[in-house]
Amino acid sequence: MSDPHDDYRHLMDQKRFLGEIEQGIRQANRQIIHQRIPSLNKETVMAFALAIGRLRARYLEAAFQLGVSEDGDPPNRAEIQELKTRREMFEEARHAFEALREAIERGYVDVEGLKSGD
Repeated sequence: MSDPHDDYRHLMDQKRFLGEIEQGIRQANRQIIHQRIPSLNKETVMAFALAIGRLRARYLEAAFQLGVSEDGDPPNRAEIQELKTRREMFEEARHAFEALREAIERGYVDVEGLKSGD
């Protein structure tokens, strides 16, 4: 049977280790991301969100333009490929926005106008 004090100490050592790793990851991400994106603020994030909204609208527009012709023929390959391309563009941009949100939540980037928890 193990000593509960040793188990607790081991658990605390693990938590401290993981905290140090997370802090190192945060610092590395901050440095790397800020080299590529030096300034983020409400306006730049909103501009990004609006760009994604435009991509969503283009994708939905292409979807609504699909339809069966009067002769009963399904959409042609070019129409389907255009829909697929617009969907991929929208989805990739949406994933990028989620990555930005996660980076903000984890403290990997600073957003001007937000008070830092440092």
